[in-house]
Amino acid sequence: MISVSTCRSSVRTIFSLYSAVVTKTFSMVPEENMSETGERSHDFNFDLAVLGGGSGGLACAKEAAKLGAKVVVFDFVDPSPPKTTWGVGGTCLNVGCIPKKLMHTASIYGEVVKEEAKQYGWIVGERSHDWRTMVTNIQNHIKSQNWGIRVDLREKNVTYYNERASFVDSHTLKGVNKRGAERTVTADKFVLAMGGRPNYPDVPGAKENAITSDDIFSLKYHPGKTLCVGASYISLECAGFLHGLGIDTSVMVRSILLRGFDRECAEKIGSNMEASGMKFINQAVPSRIECIKEAVDNNPPELRVFYKINGEEVSDTFNTVLFAIGRTPLTNKINPEAIGLKHDPNGKVPVNEEELTNVDNVYAIGDIINAPELTPLAIQSGRLLARRLYSNSKILTDYINVPTTVFTPLEYGSVGLSEEAAIAKFGDDNIEVYHTKHTPTEQVLRSDPDASSHNFAKLIVNSADNDRVIGLHYLGPNAGEITGGFGLGLIMGATKSDFDRVVGIHPTASEVFTTMSITKRSGQSIDVEDC
Repeated sequence: MISVSTCRSSVRTIFSLYSAVVTKTFSMVPEENMSETGERSHDFNFDLAVLGGGSGGLACAKEAAKLGAKVVVFDFVDPSPPKTTWGVGGTCLNVGCIPKKLMHTASIYGEVVKEEAKQYGWIVGERSHDWRTMVTNIQNHIKSQNWGIRVDLREKNVTYYNERASFVDSHTLKGVNKRGAERTVTADKFVLAMGGRPNYPDVPGAKENAITSDDIFSLKYHPGKTLCVGASYISLECAGFLHGLGIDTSVMVRSILLRGFDRECAEKIGSNMEASGMKFINQAVPSRIECIKEAVDNNPPELRVFYKINGEEVSDTFNTVLFAIGRTPLTNKINPEAIGLKHDPNGKVPVNEEELTNVDNVYAIGDIINAPELTPLAIQSGRLLARRLYSNSKILTDYINVPTTVFTPLEYGSVGLSEEAAIAKFGDDNIEVYHTKHTPTEQVLRSDPDASSHNFAKLIVNSADNDRVIGLHYLGPNAGEITGGFGLGLIMGATKSDFDRVVGIHPTASEVFTTMSITKRSGQSIDVEDC
């Protein structure tokens, strides 16, 4: 029989060993950065300090360390109003791209089981979905990635502090951890990559009773009847996968869907969602939210939402209200006044083509600058910035030809200019739009003949520039995979004749871009037949 004192001694030994490993793993400071003469190039603690542990900041930090810089990353997540928090990795990994794509995939599986599998001979029973199982598995995956990132930073000699950083002066940061302990760090250069957080409207009961995309992916109870407020891609993506999981979902829209995207494609997405049975409350804004019944165990709360349509206030009950009405950069969290950092009223930080702010040793990348808020773009800009700072590279980030995908039920991929932006930039007379409907082969056995009617593709061509393709838009399955490949063509300056020379893979959806011949200007029908 083992004595209590022996047990306690063993526990203390194990804890001491664990603490030593953790300290070495997460608090390791790399060797001093030395010049070729063996002396420090400056008197600062670090060559580079990165504020923000998201995709862009981490990419910049690791690339700079790879090139010999001594780098520190500060990262801290304030809990959301419903008290949700998460680990290193930023919005994309924790409360954005990754869990969103996984839940979108879950809804696609449900659609396949419901609509398509039986047409291929599968005998399918009653369809049901376990919300908690899905959330648990997704969160387990995210946590494993959080851990992997911290180990990766250690291996790449990047110091990581889970602390809120703010400027003291143009070379000094103050870090504060969750217990209030402070540290001071100096650095030669800084990269701002703090990202942003979702907005709440200034209406009674919003923060007390509603959630945002910061909370939906780890929601412990089934959301029940849900209202998504907003017409952004975040709102429509969340509404899309919730509806696909069999949840009663409504979308409240103040003005238009997907502002800034191609209007024709945005309207087709809305039509497709309505055709699937999703409800839209148009030209409406919430005025207050009241809690009728609190959430208990695995049961969601009951909420009454008051909103105005044409000046008249009406109400309805929901279990979950999700706001997706925009995001605000975390610029004010870093004490920008201490260094005279200029920023717009909305928190966005102006930068030049090299991502330099008005402060000569402070750069900014990612969602806090006036650029598309996309993870791969932040990663690209972070890496290229590090190379310009520490390896004499001259390559700049291309913020125009950036492929992206909106993961609504009808997926939407685009790269380059929208039709409206192309006309505004080059003039209507110089723009030719090739377009077509298409039915992917995997959808031809659907029992609903109209299920594929919203699939669509178009190329926007500058006829005054040798028919160079300046915009590509696709609505249909696997939009991200298709658009990402064609993105290379636009970066390389491909023309319409270059697209025509490509031999498409048959039968695939991507081949539609190699066979387009009908222009909008011609007025011909775009209803096509499968070969």
